[in-house]
Amino acid sequence: MEKINDYLNTHKDRFINELIELLKIPSVSADSAFSEDVHKTAEVVRQKLQEAGCDHTEICETKGYPVVYGEKMVGPDLPTILVYGHYDVQPPDPLDLWNSPPFEPIIKETDIHPNGAIFARGACDDKGQFYMHVKALEFMVKTDQLPCNVKFMIEGEEEVGSDSLADFLDEHKEKLTNDIILISDTGMMANDVPSITTGLRGLSYVEVEVTGPNRDLHSGIYGGAVPNPINVLSKMIASLHDENNHITIPGFYDKVEEVSTAERAEMAKAPFDSEEYKKALDIGDVYGEKGYTTPERYSIRPTLDVNGIWGGYTGEGAKTVIASKAYAKISMRLVPHQDPDEITELFAKHFEAIAPKGVKVKVTPHHGGLPYVTNIDSIGYKAAAKAYETTFGKTPIPERTGGSIPIVALFEQVLDSKTILMGFGLDSDAIHSPNEHFGVWNYLKGIETIPYFYKHFTALSKE
Repeated sequence: MEKINDYLNTHKDRFINELIELLKIPSVSADSAFSEDVHKTAEVVRQKLQEAGCDHTEICETKGYPVVYGEKMVGPDLPTILVYGHYDVQPPDPLDLWNSPPFEPIIKETDIHPNGAIFARGACDDKGQFYMHVKALEFMVKTDQLPCNVKFMIEGEEEVGSDSLADFLDEHKEKLTNDIILISDTGMMANDVPSITTGLRGLSYVEVEVTGPNRDLHSGIYGGAVPNPINVLSKMIASLHDENNHITIPGFYDKVEEVSTAERAEMAKAPFDSEEYKKALDIGDVYGEKGYTTPERYSIRPTLDVNGIWGGYTGEGAKTVIASKAYAKISMRLVPHQDPDEITELFAKHFEAIAPKGVKVKVTPHHGGLPYVTNIDSIGYKAAAKAYETTFGKTPIPERTGGSIPIVALFEQVLDSKTILMGFGLDSDAIHSPNEHFGVWNYLKGIETIPYFYKHFTALSKE
């Protein structure tokens, strides 16, 4: 790609400022109070796609938030790349843990990002990462170097489970026809260790409710005589892991893919410093399933975690009460061959079975998704590897990661398309957490690298 670095140097301030303006819009899909902002963001994304060079852009309404679609068609005999991303963001809570307001982006230097990082909700997940693709398109169109067709599908419900996407894909199969899907919603091992995500864990997400007495009770008059839902829920949750941190739900591991010793040995070659890991998180020691390393625990093994738990009085001061109800939100990350619907059913059956007679239990399923593994011998992977080799000067490491992107498996089912995950964020970028950020270097490196994927994928497709 001729003059990519010249183009970046000329326009990098504008690229950064455009992203900052996008990050200022609080497109929180989980909270209806931000509905207007989510719709506003969709229109801004459509406009930016048009300015970057798409010949056609549109806002596609769904039963939820809209999908932004854009395309630049170069020729019918050329391959077509479909870029997927999402413009919605996680809620910024807890606000008091942010060092700067989450929707007032600021650039600050850090030890990991000496060239500065943009601190804002959505900086890395996923506004900064999908916007790299918009700017990469701009470069290729403005310099007349776009080697193939490109389509964009940027949605607004990823952070709440992409509930509208299945219907959207069914309704627009022809429009979304492609040869490969390209996503940047993952990360890489380090700025000097490029990697390509080859595996994603699936997800089963549930909410549980435990009900005891028909009203809140005085803890002095009734304490010790009636079931306390908070105590009961705590014990039930604690019983979901044994002394080896093995999940105790019957049948949970029946379909788990056991990764071979040889593959585990290859994974172990990836750089990982346990002491640095603990230091970065300020923890005394790591924790997890016995018999597996830390990288294995967060990539090739399934997990069960409580994401939130509440009940009773949590305000200032004291209120001596036995709450009528207690609640928790629980996520289970799944590995290949585990089905989220089956796991949700197993969880519900088990959770109801272990409840003592004095309480009632309700399990409400939320969103889920299938795990995904890509083939490193595919044309798409080879093109991505060549792109990283060109801009990083190193061969990227294939890496399975712990996160979930449910849409990836759905793409394969509905569109019969494989996906390549080219992420440029880092684990330390605090996605879903206070002080989320995205390195300026990483943002610009993504814009530099993506055009080479287009170049190499087009060339390999012709062979």
